[in-house]
Amino acid sequence: MTRLAGASLLVLFACACHHEDGQPSAPPQMREMVALLPDPETNTVGRAIVSSLQGGTVELTDERTTTRVVNGQVPSAPFTLSEAEVEQLFGDALTARPLAPRHFLLYFESGSNQLTPESEQLLPEILEHVKSRSVPDVTVTGHTDTTGPAESNIALGLSRASAIRDRLVAVGLDLSLVSTESHGEANLLIPTADEIPEPRNRRVEVSVR
Repeated sequence: MTRLAGASLLVLFACACHHEDGQPSAPPQMREMVALLPDPETNTVGRAIVSSLQGGTVELTDERTTTRVVNGQVPSAPFTLSEAEVEQLFGDALTARPLAPRHFLLYFESGSNQLTPESEQLLPEILEHVKSRSVPDVTVTGHTDTTGPAESNIALGLSRASAIRDRLVAVGLDLSLVSTESHGEANLLIPTADEIPEPRNRRVEVSVR
């Protein structure tokens, strides 16, 4: 069993022990190597706790720290792999993993679908990131602040999401790759009381997977 805290990436390498003549042991003894690597999206290294049925527990806290686990034994003391060893052991798996999702926030002027000037400049970057993926999956989610009725804010959030979808489609995004939804004022980035015009809550989140 492995538990994670914070952003990180765990990679695992498993093999069976064999006799020198090439015949497997009876039964084969499985070995696993668990390594802690930075999260591919944030480059942050969190923490992992690796435990076995035999009761042993090892905590991994630093980049490339690793433990070996053999069935029937407790995990080994942590040790650190070099970058070359990480590439040799886990290179194929790391190359094959999906790209990490990216999330972009676009902010709006009060009560409208008009982007702020700063957010307007972010649209080309979003499109370029979408184009960098072979099979992109884009979700556009609209949000509002707490001014106005909650029902109206659901409609406003969807209107904002649809406006951004249309802007992206107009400059090259395939309509079939993007979906829209609205949270209205139900998922505030900055918690506020009702009827508070908070600019950071007037937003659309574009998630690219």
